[in-house]
Formats: sequence, structure tokens, C-alpha cells
Amino acid sequence: MMPVSMVGRAGELAELDRAWSTVAGSRRSAPAVAVITGEAGVGKSLLVAAALDAFAPRPAVVLSGAARVHSPAPYDWLAAVLTGRDTSGLDLPPDALAWLAQQPTAPRERYAPGTLLRLAVRVVRLLVGAGPAVLVVEDLHALDPASLNLVGELATAADLPALLVVATRPAADAVAPDLAVRALARLCGVRGAVRQHLGPLLPAEVAEVLTQVYADPRPSGRLVRAVWRRTGGNPYLLTELLAAHAGRGPEALLRPPPPAPSRAARSTPAPSAAVVPRPAGPVDAELTGREIEVLGCLVAGMSNKQAARALGISVRTVTVHVSNLLRKTGSASRTEAAIWAVQRRLAVPTPVDG
Repeated sequence: MMPVSMVGRAGELAELDRAWSTVAGSRRSAPAVAVITGEAGVGKSLLVAAALDAFAPRPAVVLSGAARVHSPAPYDWLAAVLTGRDTSGLDLPPDALAWLAQQPTAPRERYAPGTLLRLAVRVVRLLVGAGPAVLVVEDLHALDPASLNLVGELATAADLPALLVVATRPAADAVAPDLAVRALARLCGVRGAVRQHLGPLLPAEVAEVLTQVYADPRPSGRLVRAVWRRTGGNPYLLTELLAAHAGRGPEALLRPPPPAPSRAARSTPAPSAAVVPRPAGPVDAELTGREIEVLGCLVAGMSNKQAARALGISVRTVTVHVSNLLRKTGSASRTEAAIWAVQRRLAVPTPVDG
């Protein structure tokens, strides 16, 4: 069964798989580039995650980064990639590496911009090694100018065995719209670049989601139209709506959802040994209170960064909880874990990002 969040995205997944095949098959002397654009909540990050899960052969290296949650700083993307990674074996000047990694011990004096850019490219080359690798750039629109320049350099770097996947909102939403426009033009100008724009789901695709969630082969046209109008076909809003009505039949989607808990209630820590209520049918996973909260973030379509912000914990901690959730629910991806919760109509909280 295709994951709910991937309904209507089969063509995009196939295109990303073909792009990966050109890298894995060593048929390119430069990176392959894929640019995915779309409004917030349309499923860009989920598409990238699903593609990574399906790539064969598996990437030898995956380097993924995004802008910091708060104020962007130079080379945010690379600093995110380096977070928690052992860099002691990298053949680079320690002071330059400390600056690129945004370490608190970094010297105030830095290298000239051109030299620093070359060193940043070298860091990526050393991490990729023989590859093949996937370089994931999340939220290009929120990145700093130095990161935008680095991503552009990586897209045209010779003999870099990698697929560069960039996800972004429209340039108009960017921190620096003019710079984002130029960066996107540079990326899309690479020979053979894949360009995907994700739009809202069509009514027929919303009907397919409802069929999967409720095991109803023929959801009524009235229900489909009402859900499509209510969500605008936005996958995030659709998943949120389904989560808000979990445990009830499809006709409940025609009624307003129950009121969301107050911010004070959301901030109250859940008991560490809480267990997900068991619906009818076998459900073997016993989840902690925090895992239930993280599962709610997955159901809401949040990235790890968004979940960390909503729950007030670190991105690394979210990553650990997601790994535990995949193991406990027997899911191959975060999307499958979200479906696991929705199909069993589990009472997971709907978090608020921001």
C-alpha cells in the first residue's frame, strides 16, 4: 500500500529514483540535481524521505542540513551536516573547520570568503568520499547567502558522486528573495536537472487517501468534496484533519474537530511510561509519553526540526525517538509510522509548530 502522504506523488518518486540511478551507476562526472518546490505543508520533506527510503542501491553517504530554527548564520547547511559528526579525521585546518561548524570555540578572525568557500566544498568532498552520496538541502528559502553559494558550487562540482536534492518554498518566501531566485536559477540550469513543483492534491487523490485510511472503497462524493474544500488538498492539513478525528468514522470529517488543548496543556510533560490506548485489533507497540508526542508530530507531517521546535527538545533527541518509533511500529519510514497511527485511530496529540 502506498503511504498516505505519497498519494499523487508516484511520478515524482520515479523521477527522483531515475536521477539517483544516474549517480549510483556512475554515469555522471558531476552531481545530479533535483529541485523540489512547493508551498508549506505540501509534502516536500516527506517526498525526499520517501525517495531516500526507496533508493536502490542504498546511498553510501547521506548529508542532510537546513537553516537554524532562529537567526541564520553563515554556512548553516554545512554546520547542520557537521553537527554530532566526528570531524577529527578531516584533512582541514582546525580553525577553518571550527568556523564552518559554527563551534563556540571558533576564532573571531576567519578566512577570506573565497578561501572559506573552497574549504567548505572540500569538507563535503571529504565526507562524500567515493560515494555514491545524497546531499539533502532542506528549506533553501531560509538559508544564509554563504550556504546558497555553497549549494550552487556543489551542484557544478566536478567528480562529486552525489545526488543533490533541494527542497524549498517559492523564492518570494525566502529570507533574501533575490539571492534565492539566483540560487534556484543556478541549480535548475545544471544539465539534466530535475525540477518538481508539488501542488495540492486533487479531489480524486483525496478520495484515495480516505480509502486507505478508512478501508472504504467508495467514500461518498459529498465527503470527498467537503474534505478537499476544507483542506485545499494540502497534505499537511489533510493529515492534521484525519488526526483530529482519529477514532471516529469518516462522516466525522464533516463536523468541526474537537477544540485543541491549551498551550499550557500542551506543555505539560506526559508520563514517561504512558502507553498508547489500544484500539480494536492487535497493536503490539508500547510507546512512552514522549514517543507518543513525537508520533503526533509525524502524523501532522512535521520535519524533525519542526517537531523539535513544537516539543521544546533538540533535533537529535527527536531523531532518536523517530528511530525508536520505526523499530517499535515495524515501519520502514516516518510516513509509514504516521499511517500506522492514523489507521489504528490512535489518540495521538496534534502538536502546534511555533
